[in-house]
Amino acid sequence: MAQDEVEIPERLLQLRESIDNFDAALVHILAERFKCTKEVGELKAQLGLPASDKAREREQIARLKALAVESNLDPEFAEKFLSFIIAEVIHHHIAAASQQTE
Repeated sequence: MAQDEVEIPERLLQLRESIDNFDAALVHILAERFKCTKEVGELKAQLGLPASDKAREREQIARLKALAVESNLDPEFAEKFLSFIIAEVIHHHIAAASQQTE
């Protein structure tokens, strides 16, 4: 019997629906976060501040890793996830700074 011919159990369908809902929530949360970081980048550019703040980044990573441990989430995964987001934010901040100088 091929995979697409197998009847999917109700519980699996329920779990998939929950996962889809979580994915949608994550996208909306990330969109709101990036709205804030966009404004941060614009303010940094206006003030002539660097796009990256290594001390703040270290604090955020440590905080998120601690939250991950409390939540039974792999702290290394949490660090990778936040590091990816930070890299994207810095990219946006550099772009904002270059627009400021034009």
